[in-house]
Amino acid sequence: MAKILNEIHNILLPLVCFGCNAHLSRGESVLCTVCRHEVPLTDYNFGDENPVDRIFYGRIPINKAASFMFFQKNGIVKNILHHLKYKNQEQIGGFLGEWYGSIVQHESSLKDVDTVVPVPLHVKKQKKRGYNQVALFAEKIAASINAKYRDDILVRRINTKTQTKKDRQLRWENTKDVFQLTPKAQDSIKHVLLVDDVITTGATLEACAQTLSKMGPIKISVLSMAVVP
Repeated sequence: MAKILNEIHNILLPLVCFGCNAHLSRGESVLCTVCRHEVPLTDYNFGDENPVDRIFYGRIPINKAASFMFFQKNGIVKNILHHLKYKNQEQIGGFLGEWYGSIVQHESSLKDVDTVVPVPLHVKKQKKRGYNQVALFAEKIAASINAKYRDDILVRRINTKTQTKKDRQLRWENTKDVFQLTPKAQDSIKHVLLVDDVITTGATLEACAQTLSKMGPIKISVLSMAVVP
């Protein structure tokens, strides 16, 4: 239903930029040209050590970590992710995935990634929203690095409340038992790229990685749409 309403909305009203709300010109999609140039991109790539890598030091063995954009309290990134998560604008995830996928597709540390896994939503939350906001982003990344997209090996068994204002310890306590593997996790997987929307303390990704590590000796890398500086 959410997708149908979104399509009707796009037909009846002119498309606008999700960054600044200006009308989009022909050839523009999701963001106007001005906003696209003003998106605060990180240089946290899959080559050099970066601050996203250091978030997980001493917590869980992560092969490599990276993030696409900086998330700030006010600005373009907050606006577009708000529309992605709460305004039925699922296509934003695909737009960002294609953009970042074109950047990371030749990263040598991703060459052996065989599986891309999105951080799952609880079934009730996904049913209410209509989609997992990370899914399209992760699918586009998987396609860009020639890996399989898998949303059937990790599930969220507890529907947690938002953790935006919680510190690292509280986030970890709230997420450590949230995720579990499905029977399909027995498939032969060697290197997983775990994908989320925003990294704050890293507690959610840490909990996911801890669960995925139960599959055996696999490598786990981490990627997010945005990171809080």
